[in-house]
Amino acid sequence: MKEFLNEDQEKAVIRAIREAETSSSGEIRVHLEAKCEQEDPIERAKEVFAELNMHETELRNGTIIYVASEDHKIAIWGDEGIHSKVGQDFWDDELELLTKYFMADDYETGLREAVLKIGDKLREFFPYQGEDDINELPDDISYGGNKDA
Repeated sequence: MKEFLNEDQEKAVIRAIREAETSSSGEIRVHLEAKCEQEDPIERAKEVFAELNMHETELRNGTIIYVASEDHKIAIWGDEGIHSKVGQDFWDDELELLTKYFMADDYETGLREAVLKIGDKLREFFPYQGEDDINELPDDISYGGNKDA
């Protein structure tokens, strides 16, 4: 099976996460796996969100981008803090953006663009809180099942 992201592409997505979290107290994670354990990818995204303790951010402003590469399923889940600010239409627009790039097999660009747009919203609604503002979650990409996702 072809890798979903190679090492350089993974590093580019991680750089985008770090950039997106700059000037914001928000947190973004990307989770990749080959197969979705749920019929509905949003249900799986919520499970992974909980497994990664993303609900424990102080302002409830964590967001996960979930991808099941072999099943061609994607979802974005934002915690109640950010969701209450941006609404469902924003998430739907980001899913549409991901879909556009993924259909062209440009996974790296799709992920980077979605991460940066989410970062813009996080900066708007959850600006950096000063020296006490810490990075509450790792910026790396998490993997489920097998890393060939």
